[in-house]
Amino acid sequence: MQSTETTIQLRLWTVKEYHRMAEAGIFDEDERVELLEGKIIWMSAIGTAHRSAVGRTDYLLKNLLENRAWVSIQDPIQLDDYSEPEPDIAVVKIDALDYADHHPTPDEVYLVIEVADTTFKKDCETKGKAYAAAGIVDYWVLDVINRQLHVFRDIGENGYKSEVILKENESISPLSFPHLKIDILEMLPPVVGK
Repeated sequence: MQSTETTIQLRLWTVKEYHRMAEAGIFDEDERVELLEGKIIWMSAIGTAHRSAVGRTDYLLKNLLENRAWVSIQDPIQLDDYSEPEPDIAVVKIDALDYADHHPTPDEVYLVIEVADTTFKKDCETKGKAYAAAGIVDYWVLDVINRQLHVFRDIGENGYKSEVILKENESISPLSFPHLKIDILEMLPPVVGK
């Protein structure tokens, strides 16, 4: 019996094409999308716990880093010609033009943090694979539901080889700033009713 199964070929979009679509007004102003591995992905709505964690982590990192790095919130980074995600937080090198002429690229990124509530699997798997392939050496997923931090490091052929899960009462130091001690509890939203 012959197989009649065919492989569907997807048309992948480049970052340049994605920008042209945005400039042409193909996306509505309130549409939240990002380009990942050539595919235009819908971004989830931002819940209160997610927003709180992003705000708290932004404030914490800016205070700890002072003027040693730029903390970017939900802004694009260009991983390659086919991926331009908008991570919740990216700690990037300071740029003389404040990135007016380009989005940060992997060699300018110290740390990427995604805050996960409804997006945990996508953040760990799909985004993790893309960040590893681009060479992002320090990738964290802050799980606001289970109140823990997943730390992905040590890039291998098929993604990150190391995943460490830290509880809310633990702390961590970014690879690029080993002298900083970040308490995970300070990144998480307060527990309502406590």
